[in-house]
Amino acid sequence: MENLASRRAQTRARLIKAATKVFATAGLTGATTREIARVAAVNEVTLFRHFQNKEQLLAAVITEAIALQSQALAHDDNWTQNLHVDLKNYAKLCNQMIEEHEDLIRTFIGEAKRHPQAARLILYETDKSLRQQLVVYLQKSQDRGAVSSDIDLKASVDSFMGMLLHGILRFSDIPTTLDYSRECYMETCVNLFVRGISTLPLQQIGSFVNSPTTR
Repeated sequence: MENLASRRAQTRARLIKAATKVFATAGLTGATTREIARVAAVNEVTLFRHFQNKEQLLAAVITEAIALQSQALAHDDNWTQNLHVDLKNYAKLCNQMIEEHEDLIRTFIGEAKRHPQAARLILYETDKSLRQQLVVYLQKSQDRGAVSSDIDLKASVDSFMGMLLHGILRFSDIPTTLDYSRECYMETCVNLFVRGISTLPLQQIGSFVNSPTTR
């Protein structure tokens, strides 16, 4: 039974890996279960034993892509409860995820208005669950008095994620024409965000950001 379960897990992993490649190159509309099965070196019958349709495969691909971030956010002991430290670590996870799945992300962005409704719902719900984890963290920070109570946390998280995504993708387009490093950009995003939402005086935030322990 263990060997059978192991083989099923390996086949499922191959299908998700193949689907990631096919979605990235053919797009959501152009990708077919036949092509995904071919890339995974299985037949379509095997594919349908694991996933009923292309939408289920899409959900599995996205879940796999954000797994590292989800795991890091899921456990309270992974948070230091220090805004700058935690958000900088989160930015690093975002950077890693975007670098590993850049082709797929660019495809999702480029095809956004052409996605079938089912695909859009999957993208929205998966992304929503990840962002909600960060919202919950910031809500707890509000309860502790570390984050201003008069800001919209969902809008704040969206703006933070948008800054990170735009900047990281931009580096792969024109890295040699920018006068700062990727690390400098992420640090700046975190600094701006923390200063915007924190209840601490700017002088205190600045002294903490510049201290050796945060680097």
